[in-house]
Amino acid sequence: MPESNRAVGLDIGTTRVCIVVAEKDEFGKLKVIAKASSPSNGLRRATVVNINKTSAAIKTAVAEVEREASLVIHAVNVALSGAHVHCIESTSEISINQSGIVNESDVHRFLEKARANIQNFDVNHEVIHVIPQEFIVDDQDRLLDPIGMAGTTMRGSVYIVVGLKTRIRNIRQCIERAGLKIGALTFKPVALGLAVIKEREKNGGVLVIDIGGGTTEVAIFLRGAIQHSEVISVGANDITLDIAHGVQVHEEVAEELKLQYGYAVTQLNAKDEDIVIQGGDGHSERIFPRSSLTMIIEARMMEIFELVRDAVIGSGYYEEINAGIILTGGGALLPGVVELARLVIGLDARIGYPEAVSAGIKAPLYGPMDATVMGLVANVYESNYSGDHSFARVVEPPKELPPPPVENVLVVQETGVAWKKVVDGLQDWWAKL
Repeated sequence: MPESNRAVGLDIGTTRVCIVVAEKDEFGKLKVIAKASSPSNGLRRATVVNINKTSAAIKTAVAEVEREASLVIHAVNVALSGAHVHCIESTSEISINQSGIVNESDVHRFLEKARANIQNFDVNHEVIHVIPQEFIVDDQDRLLDPIGMAGTTMRGSVYIVVGLKTRIRNIRQCIERAGLKIGALTFKPVALGLAVIKEREKNGGVLVIDIGGGTTEVAIFLRGAIQHSEVISVGANDITLDIAHGVQVHEEVAEELKLQYGYAVTQLNAKDEDIVIQGGDGHSERIFPRSSLTMIIEARMMEIFELVRDAVIGSGYYEEINAGIILTGGGALLPGVVELARLVIGLDARIGYPEAVSAGIKAPLYGPMDATVMGLVANVYESNYSGDHSFARVVEPPKELPPPPVENVLVVQETGVAWKKVVDGLQDWWAKL
């Protein structure tokens, strides 16, 4: 398998670092070669706050995946998210080349002009993506791929993703300290869209909600392209902190309670029981009602979905979301979260699984938490990043030393026989004395 066919995605989250190495099979589907993750506590609200801790978490995950796949990783496609990332809508208009048929050069000029037309863009930001939303060739509108269309003028709108240079530099430092380089930067909603959205959903209007540890990311896809995105600074870790405060336990215990007994909707959790909380550090065990735990979780989850609903209504796209909601991230694993999302936001909902996987690791191991990293490897091929450079190479097995030449062996053998004759002669001479 050529090295250029391998893709590596790295998702640096608030609670964990996840890395996936994949390649394309004969049907053009992703085949995972290896996947690994490690706990991370070097980020806060999707922003790096401790470079050493973050790079150490990256090293741990990379070492595991290299060992599993017998590969050496040297570049990664990294997800970019957080409140420092924002998007700007821009428009552009150009004259089509003399042939009157739109070609790649025309599209390139169109995107460059849209980028140059950005208003109020300061030097502290870096452009990550220039994403076409719609092309209009003369009077033919709502085109996603205008190449080959006949006309005289091409205009349309684009979605430009920008991020703070200092925040991006911190991510780069973490990766470089882990012995890697950034092969590509991908806006997280773009990766999520590739992993979990079906084509008809993307055209019909769909809302993706990624409930991560520190933040909740919102993205709206319509007419085949991303139209709006927003970051809400509340996530699944806030649920853990609420439990720790309400039950009066350490955060580690609160996280265990959330994962083992958590439920997002009080009405659907008909089964009530007493949870035994083991004492520690000299404290005796305590009893806490599961219904009270559910109420704590429901209150925070309801706040998250209310904030999402307000953001979507404010975007002006609420009425155009016909394909409902796709939930991803660790927060999507809570039982009852789909029902609560439907109740609060007023749209149908489902859990988002990365369906681009065709082989490799068994399907149950791919969950909503893996959507971002699977979208990252998919985007390597979508954007042809693998054609620019190699992301990983196979570890060559150690070469076996050649056997010694036959003549050397004979010399050793003959030398041994001659020396034995000398020793035998001395022994005979000594015996005669």
